[in-house]
Amino acid sequence: MKKKLPLNSLDLLLRLISGSVEPKQAGLLKLLFILLVFLLSVGNVSALPSFARQTGMACTACHSSFPELTAFGRLFKLNGYTLATMQSIDVTDDSTQVSRLKLLTVLPLSVMLQTSFTKMSKDVEGVQNNSVAFPQQLSMFYAGEITPHIGTFIQVTYDGQSIGMDNADVRYANQVAIGTKSLLYGLTLNNNPTVQDVWNTTPAWRFPYASSEVALSPTKSTIIENLGMQVAGLGAYALFNNLLFAELSFYRSAQQGAANPADSTTALAIKGAAPYWRLALQHQWSGTYLELGTFGIAPKQYANGISGNMDNFTDLGFDLQLEQTLPFAQLTLHSSLINEKERRDESNSQHTNLNFNSFKIDGNLYFKKGLGSTIGYFNTSGTEDAAIGSFNNKPNSSGLLFQLEYLPWYNTKFILQYIAYTKFDGSSNNYDTLGRNAPNNNTLFLMAWLNF
Repeated sequence: MKKKLPLNSLDLLLRLISGSVEPKQAGLLKLLFILLVFLLSVGNVSALPSFARQTGMACTACHSSFPELTAFGRLFKLNGYTLATMQSIDVTDDSTQVSRLKLLTVLPLSVMLQTSFTKMSKDVEGVQNNSVAFPQQLSMFYAGEITPHIGTFIQVTYDGQSIGMDNADVRYANQVAIGTKSLLYGLTLNNNPTVQDVWNTTPAWRFPYASSEVALSPTKSTIIENLGMQVAGLGAYALFNNLLFAELSFYRSAQQGAANPADSTTALAIKGAAPYWRLALQHQWSGTYLELGTFGIAPKQYANGISGNMDNFTDLGFDLQLEQTLPFAQLTLHSSLINEKERRDESNSQHTNLNFNSFKIDGNLYFKKGLGSTIGYFNTSGTEDAAIGSFNNKPNSSGLLFQLEYLPWYNTKFILQYIAYTKFDGSSNNYDTLGRNAPNNNTLFLMAWLNF
């Protein structure tokens, strides 16, 4: 007879874990450097948002630098956000001794505030540069255990213009023993393909974890990066022996700020349900962790309304995450490649076939004193697409991303980020036919990010 493993056992979870700037910017950068030196003198203390309050652990138990997850953080998420050490209200059925109620004595609420400053290398005509966002995001989370097997991560955000449901993930999770092996399984109900993922390589959680929302960015990206908060999906997942992970989910249109149910006014409604899949193999040695995986989604969308011409996508992604513990720091490497094939119906007899690739890689060092540094590279390429509207209508963009961050406290982060483009929307020079070059979009970004 298979014996259920205790879901809320900390001991069980621990056992499962096997092992280039323009002169006019120089003055500002000097000021930022002085500020950074000042911050380095601040001592570290532990801070406790809702998950930390629920578990009684410091944020660093689950995050190397939020929102990047540690091995323990990945298991906490897969187990439905339900590990709890705080006092709860418990009711047990007298006849069966089954738990009928377990309520946290404190609601699992948290608040996030992001405020930022953005400066582009060259002003965009008609738009003010040196933009301040206060807030860039102001979010409230209901995040924690609901029952011994169900937990939530629900985010509601004000972005300076409107309030709406942001990322949401509601999970059921349980475990069984299969001989000497373990099987963790669960269900996820969410509104953003890959928000349920536990690795920092897929679109919802990959680097950069925060960036400017007002700077220019390349026109084209994959469909899997653009379905967030526009769909609802239900899926099942399993992790066998802390080694092999698999998930299959299906997504249906659930657009915010649009007609529900979808009608003739709706844009890009999904026909039927879009399948999403995820496979990953992971292993941890004494100080080294490696994950190799694949993921993808295949939605069929109506060009307009709920009938007529279709736009068929197949996104197939591959990812890698490598973590290495050093005496003085944590070294992490993330990489992903997404190939998108698109068949765009122009009429019943005419179709356009497009191919698009998106590659990203980054490496970071998180030092024990709260200082982190990251270097990333990105490259997109593909067939000519008239929807891009640039000089040659190609989606080719590339560049480097540099970031310094400092956490004076575990729930507080200061970010200094610079994006340097070598190519933008198809070319390095005059990509828009109006004389704008790719380096004109280089972006300096500063952010203060607080969780409490």
